[in-house]
Amino acid sequence: MSRHIALIAGSSQQNSQSAKVANWLATNLQGRNCRTSVIELARQPLPLWPEADNNGVWPEISAILRSADALVVISPEWHGMASPALKNLFMYAGRAELAHKPALLVGVSGGQGGSYPLAELRASSYKNCRLCYLPEHLIVRNVEQVMNPDEPASEDDQRIRARADWAMGLLLDYTEAMAPLHERHRSPPADWMNGM
Repeated sequence: MSRHIALIAGSSQQNSQSAKVANWLATNLQGRNCRTSVIELARQPLPLWPEADNNGVWPEISAILRSADALVVISPEWHGMASPALKNLFMYAGRAELAHKPALLVGVSGGQGGSYPLAELRASSYKNCRLCYLPEHLIVRNVEQVMNPDEPASEDDQRIRARADWAMGLLLDYTEAMAPLHERHRSPPADWMNGM
């Protein structure tokens, strides 16, 4: 069965490296018979929570997330932190969109960083929406030199592409295994609607 995977490019900058990585991963997933949706927060900016969404951006993003079987959450590293646009998205997203769906975290860094945003997202972004991060993650370092449209440019580029290919297969395995959980557990008893 074909699965729908939503990829969230968490940068608020147009033509970002996060979007480049999201599109590379989407192409990989399409080659595995998956339907993909790339959400670029730079092209679909949400108002800072709890401001009113006067442009109606959230309903479109919500519909994509609701229909997705799994997610790939891509965060640039800015000053050792996850992007504000991505953190803001998790203020909007709830159980209806994300509960008990697998998600692969992907860090993006122009240098040798990329791990701190993943730790930050693991610590706080899942609590009320009940998103299930895989124990594996991917960190794309020196991102300007890798995952570009042409053939691999270096040994590092070949290595991250191979690791990304493996991670996409792992995400799909989790997607198959967890498919029934979303339907069964997305609406907990009223007393436990929010995480502890």
